[in-house]
Amino acid sequence: MATRRCLLRLLTRRLVPHSPQPLPTFPIAAQTLTSLSQPLALRAAATASLRLLPSRSHFATRAPSGSEDDDDEEGDDEEHYEEEEGSGDEWGEGDDETPAAKPPSGKTEEEKLAEASEIGYKVVGPLGADEKPFKPYEPVFAVVQIGSHQFKVSNGDSIFTERLKFCDVNDKLILNRVLMLGSQAETIIGRPTLTDATVHAVVEEHALDAKVIIFKKKRRKNYRRTKGHRQELTKLRITNIEGIDKSFLQQESIDKSESAAVAA
Repeated sequence: MATRRCLLRLLTRRLVPHSPQPLPTFPIAAQTLTSLSQPLALRAAATASLRLLPSRSHFATRAPSGSEDDDDEEGDDEEHYEEEEGSGDEWGEGDDETPAAKPPSGKTEEEKLAEASEIGYKVVGPLGADEKPFKPYEPVFAVVQIGSHQFKVSNGDSIFTERLKFCDVNDKLILNRVLMLGSQAETIIGRPTLTDATVHAVVEEHALDAKVIIFKKKRRKNYRRTKGHRQELTKLRITNIEGIDKSFLQQESIDKSESAAVAA
């Protein structure tokens, strides 16, 4: 029934003719000119307002120019920038005293001396051109410790130690960790070291030891590794041994001269 009623209403409804609305009377050219003039006026107003703003704008809303809040904010900004320019303590620019620069090795002289004394030597300085540190052989020996190694040395001997730091070729060294001194007349043993005994040496060269091959293998695992290593060494020449009585050497020289005179 509802569908029949809907059909009857559609059939009985009168169709009203559609009347189009009249267009405006002004011409199209005038309309385009007015539409174009509006955005240009808006742009000019926007640029003028931007010019009135201060140079240090932070893209935030500000009070109108001439107000007390605006003046206070500008004063705060100027004080803030002046403090930043004048404060050099954070970056170290305000201090006149600059810290002492460390050497390229990254250690001071005191740290170098402490590390060298722990190993068992002390660097005196370079050997002079006119110096003649080498003496004839003396029948005196000493046992010195350099690092974790011990050496029995005499006047004129040369030894190879592990690479010594903070010393160059032709530098004079003092080996202060002496464990024992001995001669034909007496023997002195330290407990564990002798405080009054010293051994003088000169650095002759820094060299490399013979190559050592390290080979590793795990069977049935296809694992083989081969490496080579050359230990860095320092060659020292012993020049003098101090801390023991050498009066017997003079007596031996006198006896030799007397025996030579008698034989003649």
